Amino acid sequence: METARVLVAADKFKGSLTAVQVAERVAAGLRRVAPEVRVETLPVADGGDGTVAAAVAAGFERREARVTGPLGDPVTAAYAVRETTAVVEMAEASGLQHLPAGVFAPLTATTYGSGELLLAALDAGARTIVFGVGGSATTDGGAGMLAALGARFLDADGKPVGPGGGGLAELAKADLTGLDARLGEVDLILASDVDNPLTGPTGAPQVYGRQKGATEEDIALLDAALTHYASVLGPDDARLPGAGAAGGIGYGALVALGARFRPGIEVMLDVLGFAPALARATLVVTGEGSLDEQTLHGKAPAGVAAAARAAGIEVVAVCGRLALAPEALGRAGIRRAYALTELEPDPAVCMAEAGPLLERVAESIARDFLR
Repeated sequence: METARVLVAADKFKGSLTAVQVAERVAAGLRRVAPEVRVETLPVADGGDGTVAAAVAAGFERREARVTGPLGDPVTAAYAVRETTAVVEMAEASGLQHLPAGVFAPLTATTYGSGELLLAALDAGARTIVFGVGGSATTDGGAGMLAALGARFLDADGKPVGPGGGGLAELAKADLTGLDARLGEVDLILASDVDNPLTGPTGAPQVYGRQKGATEEDIALLDAALTHYASVLGPDDARLPGAGAAGGIGYGALVALGARFRPGIEVMLDVLGFAPALARATLVVTGEGSLDEQTLHGKAPAGVAAAARAAGIEVVAVCGRLALAPEALGRAGIRRAYALTELEPDPAVCMAEAGPLLERVAESIARDFLR
């Protein structure tokens, strides 16, 4: 009988385990029951937080830069480089993780540091930049990012508008002539699992503003400010898929930087070398912290399962919490899902003991699929 070859291609369990740790725990559990199995690990991400870590695990070099955080304070942000390709994660510079506990700045948080991180990638010689966007603390339409790259956003008196989406209400003129010339020579790929437009009922402020601390009044103000901003830069582009990603940074990248939008998991599977790894596998294990309706809309496990199904390779999933019926899993190409809550119903204990529980889950997978 041919030795089973398992590819572990899972995303992080947010708040518990990184994608690298998930892969390590699954591999350990599989080998405990089936020591002869060949396990290959390929941590994955969909463009949101964890994207740089996944690239580094796949062989990219991790680099760091000191950049401006969402509140204006300096932060250390990582990006990844391999040859002339860079992976830049906006959350590293402008993400919610840089806000102190309980502190939000929905009107003034800036993406300036994300622009500085793109500059660092350009300085490193990147000709292709995968720009993963998600997990942002910001709703500024990418204006801060563009300012860091050389754009100027001025009020009626010719002075720079204030930081964040709130300041864009005062925008009278946008001058993009100073944008770094190297941007015209790179392939900038906007990688996101979000295809929302910039504004309106499904736009960035309305759908994502509350998780960044915005009140209903703030949301109305931000939506109006971004609508005004788009009227100056290019209103038609505000409706493009991905324009609303990460507080509208997608719009700034699309309208001013010539970025092209691709679903984040598709881009990352290409960058990480998923296809050759898949060709070596007889079973794929994917997953993330919560398998739910959102998973089916461009999240990493759905992308992995779709690619594996197209190759005729069986897929099982691991998760902390399972909120999808077997029929929905089947339609996504997932044969079966194993949840930590099946072993430990208390969510707090589940998160605290995620590693050991995941190893036990992987033992069950080995007994069910590898014996």
